[in-house]
Amino acid sequence: MSTASPGPAGTGPTDRTSTADRTSPDPTDRTDPTDPASPTGPTTTRPSATARPSVTGLIGTTGTTGTTGTTGTTGTTGGTGGTGLTGVIPPVVTPLTDDRRFDAPSFERLVGRLLAAGVDGLFVLGSTGEAAFCTDETRDRVIREAVRLAAGRVPVLAGVIDTQTARVLRHVEAAQDAGADAVVATAPFYAVTHGPQIRRHFEILGERADVPVYAYDIPVCVHSKLDPDMLVELGLGGALAGVKDSSGDDVSFRRLALRNRAEGSPLTLFTGHEVVVDGAYLAGADGVVPGLGNVDPEGYVRMHAAFRRGDWTAVRNEQDRLAALMEITRVASSVTGWGAGVGGFKTALMLQGVIESGQLPEPFEALGGDDVEAVKAVLGTAGLLPSLP
Repeated sequence: MSTASPGPAGTGPTDRTSTADRTSPDPTDRTDPTDPASPTGPTTTRPSATARPSVTGLIGTTGTTGTTGTTGTTGTTGGTGGTGLTGVIPPVVTPLTDDRRFDAPSFERLVGRLLAAGVDGLFVLGSTGEAAFCTDETRDRVIREAVRLAAGRVPVLAGVIDTQTARVLRHVEAAQDAGADAVVATAPFYAVTHGPQIRRHFEILGERADVPVYAYDIPVCVHSKLDPDMLVELGLGGALAGVKDSSGDDVSFRRLALRNRAEGSPLTLFTGHEVVVDGAYLAGADGVVPGLGNVDPEGYVRMHAAFRRGDWTAVRNEQDRLAALMEITRVASSVTGWGAGVGGFKTALMLQGVIESGQLPEPFEALGGDDVEAVKAVLGTAGLLPSLP
């Protein structure tokens, strides 16, 4: 991945160094599809790359499992390229008040819970984190709050999702200024793009970002499937540090893992599919980005630890339990799709006493009535409701 010390967005990098040497801190995102971003991005002065700690500095690569602390969970899964970041990286939900303002106290409780569970990083402003709904101001605040709360214990990855390259570059700049350690970007969308343009999109991001860039493969939202060969080539060329695969295409993920391994693992690979993490580990995943990890982070931490020690019976048992818990995203009768999924997560967190409200961004509404009771029943079966005083 490029570790250039670039000038303002819209200019090329002044240096290219290896991924291992790349330094990072400064966030990632301000990805509001409604933001009238300028093609050249902001021109604010950023700290030099050498002044910022790298993601590798936050996540060790010595192979020790199960230890958490001020430096995060140490170790890799053995073949990890990119930044060495592995393990459980929940895509943190963005709590809202009933009148749809960012709920900072609830966010602090949630992040504190995730850190206490031993997660290896925080991914803000992804699909679960409502990137597509947030204003630029809210995105900036979410990143800054996450960076403040993480306090260097784990890296903060920020989504920089937007329609086209110039807009994404502006969000990269803003995320870096806010302190994110890495950025996560999808393929361009809305205007129809094909392989050569998608490749160039990620090359440009890698050239101009001061932090590691992760590709987010989510064709259901952007209507482009990222080609495994292209991704590995981008990793070999230094543009990408890793991939979050939420495509649901197990064959493609297997192809990606095989090619990545054959080329010396230039990419770290994460699955975004909560209910087939065991299969992804077998295929070659280095970690997981589970939305359900907001509700049961300990379960995913336990599963990753079992994977690291080669206890596949424990991996399967934990995955089966989490798959049953994932029913919280399917029990709502008033809404389907994104509203049922993130609505289920937020309702569960509200019932657990972690966040104050299950409110969703407009045009969605919080789950209510029978839907809340259905989520509560699944949590009760899983033993994840708080004990009564």
